[in-house]
Amino acid sequence: MESLGDKAGTQVAIDEATTDPQTEQATEQATSAPPRWRALLRELAVRPSKSKGQNFLTDRAIVGRIADAAQLQPGDTVIEIGPGLGILTAELIARVGPTGRVIAVELDHRLADYVRAEFAAAPNFRLVEGNVLRLSPDELLADLPATVPYAVVANLPYNITSAVLRHFLDHPRRPTALTVMVQREVAERIVARPPEMSVLAVAVQVYGTPSIALRLGSGAFIPRPKVDSAVIRIALHPTPALPDAAMPAFFTVVAAGFGQKRKQLTNSLGAGLALPRDATETALAAAGVAGTRRAETLDVAEWLRLHAAFAAATEQPGEMSEQGSAEDGAA
Repeated sequence: MESLGDKAGTQVAIDEATTDPQTEQATEQATSAPPRWRALLRELAVRPSKSKGQNFLTDRAIVGRIADAAQLQPGDTVIEIGPGLGILTAELIARVGPTGRVIAVELDHRLADYVRAEFAAAPNFRLVEGNVLRLSPDELLADLPATVPYAVVANLPYNITSAVLRHFLDHPRRPTALTVMVQREVAERIVARPPEMSVLAVAVQVYGTPSIALRLGSGAFIPRPKVDSAVIRIALHPTPALPDAAMPAFFTVVAAGFGQKRKQLTNSLGAGLALPRDATETALAAAGVAGTRRAETLDVAEWLRLHAAFAAATEQPGEMSEQGSAEDGAA
């Protein structure tokens, strides 16, 4: 199961969501990757690794649309995760210009060597070889003042999607936006609205506003993935909905609400938070949320009110018992 958010004892599980009907779909035209890309992989002795989720983007038109979705401006700072063969990297370097900065993080040493050499002449480019999940934003941006904003743009390996989102959203030095390629089904879950909300949707939307920029089939990659893809853009809120210290308790309430499928909130929250029924009902009333509703019908604002109500009811804000994860919908 893919999950998002087990920092400080919280965990967020991927669940159901719906499609944003106002986004556009990229039409798949290519039936095979251009020979030069396959030849380059052979030259580098790189066989795409399933365990690393390596599906290399080869369609330059799609690359341009990803960069468009990222809304980059000259002078911007960008972290790219998994540059692969550098096709998106080149576009990012061009978009931010000589006054900007592109920091690419690559785990595969052969690809890292290739990308480093390929863009050696670009003064605004830096390659970091390593696992992005073991490199904090502070480390990646160590040579820049803490006040410098940055964006994340990536064709993400699908097997680390949730971990990467958690890595950047949970960190105090968050990006202004993330524009990432993910599995289409996961993208649609992220942009869900009531009555199709999920823990994943709440976990992303409490930090920012997600939208699907484009959808595409498998022909833009080598090898072809077995699932369709989508590019999402998460524009982070300028002011966080809660202080970082309060986030674990917030996610505890959310996980409790989603912890028992098809249960009304009075029952699921009471059980998940180990509170008596009268205390649960009092908090629900204070938040203005009917106890007969189910978790998937609540929006983020309602979850924030519930968090505040339960914190007040226990008189220990941020210290409620954390009950693990909501195992309600593995991707």
